[in-house]
Amino acid sequence: MSSTFVALLRGINVGGRNSLRMKDLVAIFERAGCAHVRSYIQSGNVVFDAEPDLAAGLGAQVSAEIHRRFALRVPVVQRSERELRSVVSRNPFLDTGASLASLHVMFLSEDPGKSRAAGLDPDRSPPDSFVVKGREIYLACPNGLGKSKLTSAWFDAKLATVSTARNWNTVVKLVAMCAERKG
Repeated sequence: MSSTFVALLRGINVGGRNSLRMKDLVAIFERAGCAHVRSYIQSGNVVFDAEPDLAAGLGAQVSAEIHRRFALRVPVVQRSERELRSVVSRNPFLDTGASLASLHVMFLSEDPGKSRAAGLDPDRSPPDSFVVKGREIYLACPNGLGKSKLTSAWFDAKLATVSTARNWNTVVKLVAMCAERKG
């Protein structure tokens, strides 16, 4: 039985780099055997239905196809609909009064483990704050993520993983898109 998943591509159409049309991206997922494929905004968010066995290897397959066809190296981080709903319900900043506009989620390709997470400097970028929960890092950046030192490159280096960030509105919209077809 097919399930709904979300693929989050890192660095697509950001600052005029890594240009990739969403219709080309959707076509890659469709050729891979996914159904009801749809993209959200131009920054590499894809919601699709697939059998779990197909979805398990899809990130590497899509990344390789993008490299082959467009000469772009684009990491793909993936979550199931259930995992994405859990991300929304577990955000520790929702009850703190933080502005929703300041909230982001950094999605990691793998769980960095408690010891690596404990080694992160909580005072790296005041007044920004973060909480690591499994394969997600929840961020509150009152001055915007663009001005923060809490970057994907820093987290990747410290946690030995690959990450990609989404603002809170995008995360919530992706959850809503997962439910659209189920009506």
